[in-house]
Amino acid sequence: MIQVRDDLRAMDGYHSAQVDVDVRLNTNESPVPPPDGFRDAVAAEVSRVEWHRYPDRAATALRAAIAEMHDVDPAQIFVANGSNEVLQTILLAYAGPGRTVATFEPTYQMHAQIARVTGATVVEGERAADFSLDPDEVDRIIDAHDPHVVFLTSPNNPTGLVEPPERVQQLLDRATGLVVVDEAYAQFADWSALDLVSEERPLVVTRTFSKTWSMAGARLGYLIGPTWLVSELEKVVLPYHLDAVKQIAGRLALRYIGDMNERVQQLVAERSRISDAMGAMAIDVFPSGANFVLFRPQAADGKTVWQGLVDRSVLVRDCSSWPRLANCLRVTVGTPAENDAFLTALDATLSTLTD
Repeated sequence: MIQVRDDLRAMDGYHSAQVDVDVRLNTNESPVPPPDGFRDAVAAEVSRVEWHRYPDRAATALRAAIAEMHDVDPAQIFVANGSNEVLQTILLAYAGPGRTVATFEPTYQMHAQIARVTGATVVEGERAADFSLDPDEVDRIIDAHDPHVVFLTSPNNPTGLVEPPERVQQLLDRATGLVVVDEAYAQFADWSALDLVSEERPLVVTRTFSKTWSMAGARLGYLIGPTWLVSELEKVVLPYHLDAVKQIAGRLALRYIGDMNERVQQLVAERSRISDAMGAMAIDVFPSGANFVLFRPQAADGKTVWQGLVDRSVLVRDCSSWPRLANCLRVTVGTPAENDAFLTALDATLSTLTD
């Protein structure tokens, strides 16, 4: 039997519980599908795909459409199979053995996971009890480790925190390596680091079609960065990695920006509603700028509350065993009906556990 690499033996894969329930609010998906017009347009174009030919290796039309939306040069756009492949490609090019990647925990687990898979050393900065990031901690990590890649997630997953602009600027001023701002949930927040992207800065911003564009099933992500960095990524990405259907779906989705913005507004309103409702219970609710809310029951075990919700056919994300997130759970903002079911199940669970 051939053994896996020594540095991978103790690692686990990325997992999320798959449970058969009526209300699934654990993976931060959009609770509603794309518009019918999008589906019809995709079906019409896919029916004309030349299946015997490779797709456009450069994804020219898709990159041009994304660039037009963000008012940048198409040469600043890199597209891949979900934002996770975008992150993997960055780390294949700029991390790897003998190099260091910095994260600030708790944050998106795949940053450290992919970095370790590439053979890089991961160093973890510590967030405060309210999950904010102290500027002195940023300086400590940069001074002590001089990382080749630094990740900052805004809004942060799973905490929901929106990083202030000055924290990104601090990293750009202090770090000698690449700064990656993961903005998978940016449309739900009140600011973006996109305005800081330029040819003179080693900064990239990553985005996804999975959340606000209701396209989790397509697995499509992209980054905006300097043209010189995008050209370097072409050295490590596999040829023809982005299939024709995905390129079509991504390009056509951008015709429905108005629908996307309407979905975002509805989810933000629902986010406030469920946050307020949980705040009236015996729960610590953390402010969120994303399409999910992190919360911690005050007088009950987090894992027990999670099971109580599952027993009532509602699934949320159990973060209680993650480092620095004892007893914490994360709920995705769903439809009004799904959110009502969640709140009812949560209230019933807490009442049963605290009686």
